[in-house]
Amino acid sequence: MKRLVISVLFVAGTLLGCAQNHFNVPTENFAEKVKVLGVAPILVDTDSDIIHPQKDLLIPLISDLNRKNEPLLVRKLQATGNFYAVTLLADEPRQLFSSLTARREKRNDANIEYNKYFWKNDEIAAYIKKNRLDALMIVTVSGLTKKSKIYSSNLLVSLDTDYNFLIITAQIVGPDGTVLWEYPNFRGPILPYYPLVNLQYPDFSESEANQSRTTEVRFKSIDGIRRTLEQKKNDILFRETEVPKIYGTLFDEMISLIKYSVDKPAKGNQPPPADESLKPAVTSGAAPLPQSIPAPAPPVEAPVNAPLPKSPVEIPVAPASPANEIVPATTSTL
Repeated sequence: MKRLVISVLFVAGTLLGCAQNHFNVPTENFAEKVKVLGVAPILVDTDSDIIHPQKDLLIPLISDLNRKNEPLLVRKLQATGNFYAVTLLADEPRQLFSSLTARREKRNDANIEYNKYFWKNDEIAAYIKKNRLDALMIVTVSGLTKKSKIYSSNLLVSLDTDYNFLIITAQIVGPDGTVLWEYPNFRGPILPYYPLVNLQYPDFSESEANQSRTTEVRFKSIDGIRRTLEQKKNDILFRETEVPKIYGTLFDEMISLIKYSVDKPAKGNQPPPADESLKPAVTSGAAPLPQSIPAPAPPVEAPVNAPLPKSPVEIPVAPASPANEIVPATTSTL
């Protein structure tokens, strides 16, 4: 039992340690290297697993919605305060995707299915240099078919089968092609990885109306997909805001894995010198005090050979020293 408890604590500590750094490099290194971040226009992988029958209408719709929501992502990145500048680049997404992408690989990590992208290092380096950036953030929308369980609106029935989704992935890439950060991210606790939109749905109403034991999976209409992605987020008083619900939620998830806090001095500044007044006093053989701290005046000593007075003489009372002034001893305390 004791061994089990120790193992659980070890795993928990490991997860907490990983949760502090969601980058693929030490946070301090990222903070030092990435001051100017470029954000590429959101890319769409049209050759990925998008099987919607009206794909020719779906792709322009998604591209248009991406373009409208790119400034929201940039504002959220700027609000982290982790970058000197965040720049939204104005290139054509389809051409940029073709020039930068090396390959796509379908992955299943920690039971999360997604499309992982690999980039052409030389093209990435040239693109970053051309735009005078420290790193480039690439966000990609792609299609993915995976098994999922979807419930009816009353939660009484469900259908566990394959559905076609649009998903979002993202990476921050350095000038040498190194992936500094990526989403989905597996360096911390379990990640709630949401799709951009489900392109299909189980038609429970049709099967109920026909008393059928099977439920058909149908594709959502283009207008239905548009309305879903344009739906606005409500505030705490349930009032509609200007922030799109789905894009805002996904961007917030990314930002939570990008924002960091590193205590570091500003570039070119040296740490402040130690407060000399806090050093212990030295009674002998001490070096001169700094000029910024005036040395206390020496005490007035009586002449060595002066005769003792025959009658008591009133000794003037010296003014009281300030509470914080250190007066050196005039005689040995030994």
